[in-house]
Amino acid sequence: MSGSPSDDEPPPPSIASLGLDPAELYNLKVLQGVSLGAVEGLLSGCALRSLAPGEVLIALGQENRTMHMVLSGRLRVHLESPESEPVASLGAGETVGELSVIDARPASAFVVAAEPTRLLSVEESSFWQLVNASHDFAINLLVLFAQRLRSNNSTVSTNIRLQREYKKNAMIDALTGLYNRRWLDEALPRFVRRYGRGIPPLSLLVLDIDHFKRFNDTYGHPAGDAVIVHVAKCIQKHLRPTDLAARFGGEEFVVILPDADISGAFVAAERLREAVKQSAAVGPTGEVLPQVTVSLGAAQLERGQDGTAILSVADAALYQSKRGGRDRVSIGKAS
Repeated sequence: MSGSPSDDEPPPPSIASLGLDPAELYNLKVLQGVSLGAVEGLLSGCALRSLAPGEVLIALGQENRTMHMVLSGRLRVHLESPESEPVASLGAGETVGELSVIDARPASAFVVAAEPTRLLSVEESSFWQLVNASHDFAINLLVLFAQRLRSNNSTVSTNIRLQREYKKNAMIDALTGLYNRRWLDEALPRFVRRYGRGIPPLSLLVLDIDHFKRFNDTYGHPAGDAVIVHVAKCIQKHLRPTDLAARFGGEEFVVILPDADISGAFVAAERLREAVKQSAAVGPTGEVLPQVTVSLGAAQLERGQDGTAILSVADAALYQSKRGGRDRVSIGKAS
């Protein structure tokens, strides 16, 4: 009959001719709800590809014009090199490469086979034919991109939160929970700029535990740590909410007193000194440790001073207290 295919004419291509199990195709997210009959001719013209573990499918910066559908196995995504820590894993049913097909930009990551992997690779021309042939395929792509965008936003949000946590932890003394020297080095110049004109005033205390080395040598480092923690708690308990304390190093602490002149700083220092003297630390095994005392130096920020200068004045006052017999407060004055 006219128009009928001859016996020698090859049959139209089919999925079966590729050796594909239809179940593998139905498992692909981009083909969910897609009538395979409508796209069978396009899919049957695509290439099947097998990857060995460690084989690179896509290289960072490489031009890519192919969407790869994962039929079985698993792929890893690496941002820096195939040997770097993977940032994502793609299993059966997922796809990779379609973004480069759409925006015509080089690949933004390495994609490497994590295990023996079978792929159905869709070249650019077939990709766009699929988009035009199947409304459901196009919708699935939109859903896929939306999910990835949400995932990326979540990852960015998590990374920002982790960075803040890391920064916070980097600024906190692990033993006492007070700020540490690094925080003080960054914060003190900011306070000096804010209060540099002297109105309102800003004062500083430097506090040191008396005879700490002797205490440490006599009762041991765990007991010494307990005393440091105890003094830190006394500082936190007896300061105003606006005051800020940092462990400067070893048994030495620095307290920033915003809106406090030297008279107010002296009162605050005496309050801290008395609080430490009238209390005792509890040792690592629950024993009450011998009481300790502290010496303090106080200084008020003056015009033209920087953070190093006011800290030096307060530190000199601290050593004046040490030379004067310890367990006392001295007021420093700029030379």
